[in-house]
Amino acid sequence: MDITVGLDPNDLANPELERLVAQRTQELERALARAQSLYEQAPSGHLSLDAELRFVNINQTLLNWLGYAREEVINELDLFALIDPSWRGLLQTRMDSLRQSGRALPMEIEVQRKDGTRFLALLSSTAVNDEHGAFLHTNTTVLDISDRKAAEQRVAAHDGFLQTITDRIPVRLAYYDKDLICRFSNSAHARRYGKMPSELVGTHLSQVVRAELMPDILPHFAEALSGQPQNFEAERVAHDGTTSFYEIHYIPDFQHGMVEGIFIEMHDISERRRTEEFVLEANRDLEERVRERSAELFQSEQRYRLMVDAIQDHCIYFVDENGAVTEWTESAQRLHGHSRAQMLGEPYTKLLATDNAGEDEVSPEQVLRLAKSHGQWETRGWRLRDDGSRFWAHTVLTALRNEAGELQGLSSITRDMTAAKSLEDVMNDLNRELEKRVAERTQQLVAANKDLDVFSHMVSHDLRAPLRHIASFVSLLQEQMGESSDSLALQYLNSIAKASKRMSIMIEGLLEYARLGRVAIEAQPVPLAPLLDGVIAHLKQENPHRSIEWVVEEDLPVVRGDAMLLAEVFSNMLNNSVKYTRTREHARIEIGWKVNPVGGRTFFIHDNGVGFDLEKAHNLFVMFQRQHHSMDFEGNGTGLALSQRIIERHAGRIWAETAPGEGCTFYFTLPFEGLEHELEFPKSSLAELAI
Repeated sequence: MDITVGLDPNDLANPELERLVAQRTQELERALARAQSLYEQAPSGHLSLDAELRFVNINQTLLNWLGYAREEVINELDLFALIDPSWRGLLQTRMDSLRQSGRALPMEIEVQRKDGTRFLALLSSTAVNDEHGAFLHTNTTVLDISDRKAAEQRVAAHDGFLQTITDRIPVRLAYYDKDLICRFSNSAHARRYGKMPSELVGTHLSQVVRAELMPDILPHFAEALSGQPQNFEAERVAHDGTTSFYEIHYIPDFQHGMVEGIFIEMHDISERRRTEEFVLEANRDLEERVRERSAELFQSEQRYRLMVDAIQDHCIYFVDENGAVTEWTESAQRLHGHSRAQMLGEPYTKLLATDNAGEDEVSPEQVLRLAKSHGQWETRGWRLRDDGSRFWAHTVLTALRNEAGELQGLSSITRDMTAAKSLEDVMNDLNRELEKRVAERTQQLVAANKDLDVFSHMVSHDLRAPLRHIASFVSLLQEQMGESSDSLALQYLNSIAKASKRMSIMIEGLLEYARLGRVAIEAQPVPLAPLLDGVIAHLKQENPHRSIEWVVEEDLPVVRGDAMLLAEVFSNMLNNSVKYTRTREHARIEIGWKVNPVGGRTFFIHDNGVGFDLEKAHNLFVMFQRQHHSMDFEGNGTGLALSQRIIERHAGRIWAETAPGEGCTFYFTLPFEGLEHELEFPKSSLAELAI
């Protein structure tokens, strides 16, 4: 810039003028340097583009954002090189509009850095023209709005979440700012006006509420905007013409001490209002009936007073909340001996014996408190008469409250139970004697059971020797007779052999039954899955030609018990199911379990076999008792008895559910290895387990 233009050449010889010119030049250069520095270090990016969108100028801030050197941008790049190709058409359209009209709306666009990363930028451009109006270049301001955009997205997500929650609430919710513009509405509020929430937001109150309702609503709005919450009930007509009653709350929204808007809550109380109207009508009818009954009640009260005063072994009196006597009846005077004048205002503890050793577990003060809190409380103990004598009494203290629930005092009904107390003492002595005898008899029964087990073992053991001799001699006779023609003798020998074999099996069962009563249970964790696998594999091997579907739950638990004895239980039970499904072309046997609510686990074994009549099976678990004839199904009747004894030795129980032709289900309980969880069980399960 030449600052000498317009000066007289003669003036340049003036030293003072030269000094001033030099000083002014330095000031202008410093101002220009500051302006350039501000431009380069501005918090926003700045650039200039020519008509072909090539860079004319760019500040350092934008270069730092892009990661390019100035020479690279000015000499090698245009604006299209920094954006995705999909944006080029829109950008070119905006720039054409800018050159033609001199302005264009701000534009959000993704800009690519040198390292390939991107950021969201807001471009605001203005056109620079020469003195003839011809386009020279654009001045464009670039703002990095990535963080702002992310924040806007988070806010939008939060608003959407809030909208979703409030839309599920039946209460009608809305928010109006201090200019009465709707800023929020849930679905229930919008539906009342036949709109969507998005249609209500941004509308004025006058566009939502009918004109005839505005005079009624605006005063409440004005009070709420002045900081006074509004609570009232009103009748409103919806867009479909239906009428409802609402409980309405206008809650001021205070921000920094100023009311910026109003929260609106509308609760539909139509059903309640209808109920109230019904109750009101019923009350009117009731009041009429009450008036009709008042005279009868007065007469009834007189009869009640006569009755109270006439009772013999009972008495009634009234005390206040602190225990002071407020009403002393004739019956109370007759039982305790005190006159009305002596007792009015006195504490009721005056009637209690000081050495009241009896059934009372709480103090007189606690009795009053418990009667007031629970409505009624009973006590027993010794009571005093006016002459100092005592009697054993049962007292019921009842709290008397009015319709508002306010305590009016307490009534005390006392009954003379001295004779009953004497009888109770005699009964307690008899009970103690009976318990002693029961304990002695129990010890005798335990000893007898032990003797019975020993006897069973000895008898079974001693019977085996002669039985073996019988079987041996029968076998020798059969060999000696060979193919004898005496068929009747051979038939007798075969019958003797079968009977001796059956008796041998029964003795073995009896020995096993006796042994189970004495054997020590080796309790240990027992995983049932592998145990059942072994039992089922053995049964499959014994019945290779049977079609049996085995259904076993996969998550069988670990129980606590003796593994060998439990294996015997499952073997007996499953062998039973295999035997009694023999007549089925396709047999099905299921093994499962469930949690027992009283502790442990309940297991079940279900089959689709022939079943039996459970009502006739009173001896189901008795040794040598069978529900089917041996000609139909083989067996000796020991399996279920042995299984029951093993289950009982594990502190469990066993039972069955069955019907003829409908299969059979056996249930039994076993202790669980581990901590029991606190679970809730349906009533059906509890009923089933209580069988």
